Amino acid sequence: MVRLPAGFTFSQSSLQDYADCPRRFELRYLRQLQWPAVESEPALENERRQQEGQLFHRLIQQHLIGIPEEHLTRLASTPDLRRWWENYRAHPLSLDGYAKYTELTLSAPLADFRLLAKYDLIAIRPGDQALIYDWKTYARRPRNEWMAARLQTRVYRALLVRAGTRLNGGAPILPQQVEMIYWYADYPAEPARFAYTAAQYERDWAGLEKLAAEIASSVDFPPTDDEKRCAFCAYRSYCERGDRAGESDEVESELSEPELNLEQIQEIAF
Repeated sequence: MVRLPAGFTFSQSSLQDYADCPRRFELRYLRQLQWPAVESEPALENERRQQEGQLFHRLIQQHLIGIPEEHLTRLASTPDLRRWWENYRAHPLSLDGYAKYTELTLSAPLADFRLLAKYDLIAIRPGDQALIYDWKTYARRPRNEWMAARLQTRVYRALLVRAGTRLNGGAPILPQQVEMIYWYADYPAEPARFAYTAAQYERDWAGLEKLAAEIASSVDFPPTDDEKRCAFCAYRSYCERGDRAGESDEVESELSEPELNLEQIQEIAF
């Protein structure tokens, strides 16, 4: 039996893994097993797109800190990167008067543990508005209802309220000042925007604390009952749930992001 270690740091990815499949959470975060299988097919295509997505994030980050566009354009060296970069250039952000924080990590206590999130961009107009931007390179645009239910949406907004005071001149960030924006590189004119309220914040933080407590008290981590998910899980062989990876465009629910490397990031702690 493996229990959650003291001082464990949760992220939106680990919480989403538990919500999707407690067994996957156990194998990935508690037993820390190596991934024995590809997550989706075609494997090389999926890996290439993930690598290009990381490069695209870096391009935007460098642009936002002031590196000239003409220098960065030369680095968009693949068809996907060029398309995404041109889409970004054609849909400039309107952030005059905002303080911009790129690739920033925030953390705060969550019950007896910690919660951490790395943000692509936080843009703050002190005393007025706090915008969270997250760049997505999904091949298909997810439904807004699906994104609203994801733990990333709940974690990122709640954690900014909880731990963002230092970014706001020492004043608390109020929930109603927060908006999260998913910007889709292949759908540049169709961002998903999620405002926030005090009631949502209270519900989200209480729900996150309850979820952390549930994980901490768990002695059994059963596999999901939704076996369709297993085709997209690298741990499926441990559960004898098939030997074939799912096709990368089959199921919306298995869109994924790279997991945080907690040893390679700097954080502003609350």
